[in-house]
Amino acid sequence: MIKSMTAFAEASHTVENITCDVEIRTYNSRHLDVALYLPRTFSRLEEGIKKQVGRYVARGRVEIRVSLEEQAEDTTVFQVDLPRAQGYFKALCALRDEFDLKDPVTLGHILEGREMIQVAENKTDADQVAAVLSQAVDMALGGLDRMRTAEGDNLSLDLLARVDDIEKRMDIVETDAQALPALYQKRLMERIEVLTAGVEVDPVRLAQEAAVLADKSDISEEIVRVRSHIRQFRDIVAADEPGGRKLNFLIQEFNREFNTMGSKSGKAALSHTIVELKSELEKIREQIQNIE
Repeated sequence: MIKSMTAFAEASHTVENITCDVEIRTYNSRHLDVALYLPRTFSRLEEGIKKQVGRYVARGRVEIRVSLEEQAEDTTVFQVDLPRAQGYFKALCALRDEFDLKDPVTLGHILEGREMIQVAENKTDADQVAAVLSQAVDMALGGLDRMRTAEGDNLSLDLLARVDDIEKRMDIVETDAQALPALYQKRLMERIEVLTAGVEVDPVRLAQEAAVLADKSDISEEIVRVRSHIRQFRDIVAADEPGGRKLNFLIQEFNREFNTMGSKSGKAALSHTIVELKSELEKIREQIQNIE
């Protein structure tokens, strides 16, 4: 199944007082690359989210932004780092005594120290928050998958139409190619007649040279391979597994055969058809870059 690597989806899920909003964007990439933007207190859930992504996405860059909101009045809890505060107080007192200062050390001085009071995670709700987040991510991934599949279906139709066009042009190439050996042989004979005017030429040697030239101009093997590549292309598009990598490799094989045909072609009409084939192939290559 062909899926696009570029898509967008969002989802929101609420259970009791907890609401989770998820936004996912995907981009082209050679490998699976997941970037998560989570609230700091829930960074421990990152590995689980990446596993969720892996069930939906095989390749591409995935950016996920998550926001969590707890609406109950008593959900915000603060905790004091007493060891840090005590140590900071003793340090301030030591400085005061060292410089023989008379001013007392106040609470305000202590609070100037960093991270004395922090927001504490409500541990009783941790599992519930994780469940809500997981469900929201799964909902967003489901929407993302539907969008990627729909775009993939459109890409499939376009790619198959272009491959059909290549197949039709290959019929023209095959017809023109059948005349190549005779054309090269005729040209060889004409050149020999000009170069050997009045000189007797060994007909056996002449026939051998004509046969060698005809063999060099034969593109029947390349035509067979291109038709095989066309069948493989259609099979990959129809398969259930991601096909972007395979299609990209197959395009390289197509291009190699077309280049060989072009080097052997000595007929203007055939050369023109091969140029058109390579142009169509380039359009397919550009589309494939967006396929998972």
